[in-house]
Amino acid sequence: MSRLNSPCEFLAWDSEFFGHRIARVISHRLDPDGLANILSWCARNKIDGLYFLADPDHDATVVLAEQNGFHLVDMRLTLALDQIEKASAPGSGPDSIQIRPAHSSDIAGLENIARTAHGDTRFYYDQRFASRCSDLYATWLRRSYEGFADQVLVAEYAGQPRGYITCRLDNNDEMSGHIGLVGVDATARGKGIGQALVRCSLCWFADQGVQQARVVTQARNVSAQRLYQRCGFVTHSLQMWYHKWFGISQAGFTSL
Repeated sequence: MSRLNSPCEFLAWDSEFFGHRIARVISHRLDPDGLANILSWCARNKIDGLYFLADPDHDATVVLAEQNGFHLVDMRLTLALDQIEKASAPGSGPDSIQIRPAHSSDIAGLENIARTAHGDTRFYYDQRFASRCSDLYATWLRRSYEGFADQVLVAEYAGQPRGYITCRLDNNDEMSGHIGLVGVDATARGKGIGQALVRCSLCWFADQGVQQARVVTQARNVSAQRLYQRCGFVTHSLQMWYHKWFGISQAGFTSL
């Protein structure tokens, strides 16, 4: 069945990584007929786990999701900066933060940061994914460097890589860009590294001719929201992430 005629999209990468067949609901709203179609599609395609990103202002969607075993795991907050102005980079004193493109020699260390830097995400709040979350973000960081992102910037503090930010250009809108992963080593937080990374990513976007930037975080991650707001971002939209599982107990889920 083509994606145009399907209520769901099979997620090959997620399925391979997590060891179960994973899909995503294409629509952001539910109605009784649409829900029946979704459940029928999942049964035919032997889906184990289903993601659903819901509009929060549609009462029927929330009721149907709750009545049919969809579990709320996250509030997805999108922030936007509609006019990027190129900011000055941090200073260059001996204890200052230096921002530069990532090198291959950085990746192992950055993977270690990624393993502990994203604990507020929906995957950590679904216990069926908990055993693989650290590997998920380490893999995401490495694949970003290998081409999933258009740029990976590294923050050096006291001569050591202490953080990263990934940047991606919008394939459908040459004037827009997206910030992906942002991570700072737990031992170096509170020193302005996150803000330096975000501001330098905006410089990079500006150099590519990008005028607008988007970033996604969690409604529970207040510190990240404050970081982006200090850099000029404002709230753009709020959506609800639900996960639904079909006949798999937590004990039966793949563990490493």
